[in-house]
Amino acid sequence: MKLESDMIDNNVSLDLMEFVEQNILPRYNEFDRAHNIAHATQVIRKSVSLARNFGADVNMAYVIAAYHDLGLEGPRAIHHVTSGKILEADRRLRKWFSISQLKVMREAVEDHRASASHAPRSLYGKIVAEADRNLEPETVVRRTIQFGIAHYPEKDKEEQWRRFMEHMDSKYSIHGYVKLWLPGSENERNLNQLRALIANPGEMRPLFERIYSEERGTSEQ
Repeated sequence: MKLESDMIDNNVSLDLMEFVEQNILPRYNEFDRAHNIAHATQVIRKSVSLARNFGADVNMAYVIAAYHDLGLEGPRAIHHVTSGKILEADRRLRKWFSISQLKVMREAVEDHRASASHAPRSLYGKIVAEADRNLEPETVVRRTIQFGIAHYPEKDKEEQWRRFMEHMDSKYSIHGYVKLWLPGSENERNLNQLRALIANPGEMRPLFERIYSEERGTSEQ
């Protein structure tokens, strides 16, 4: 999946993009549909845009986003830590970055996880955390359903619904663990819409029914 046309105007190094596209992005093809290459490229686009807006290094933001979920090759619970280690240990990146930059990048990857109890340690952590939060309500609902189908295939629809609502409540509700670090964003507006749906299961259920039917049909093709 080529990104040159999206990234050139944002001054990302072309040889760095070529390296990432050939060696890093294909690894996302091994993950579930909620964390596949389409997700990775979306986080990259948002990260580069935010980096430009906040005056950060776009090359650093680009690579942080590209590596942010590689740790899903191992245990999910620590994937943010594993992803950071993968980035910092990749000696090929020293062509473009200093040791001190790679340390900041590792920390940013470690800090991107939605359940993190502390604020990201740098602007780069805030950028990737924000970019990783696509909180458009239908997108969140679809990704949550996709994850349920992929990881709990033994559950029937009602069991999936209960798991879905429990997850939505614990993560996205007014008392959920998702935190946004860049105020006034599109994510903030979307999160408010999502919280209204979570608070009203009668409005959420038709959306769940439609998307669950679509995803179940797709998974059975």
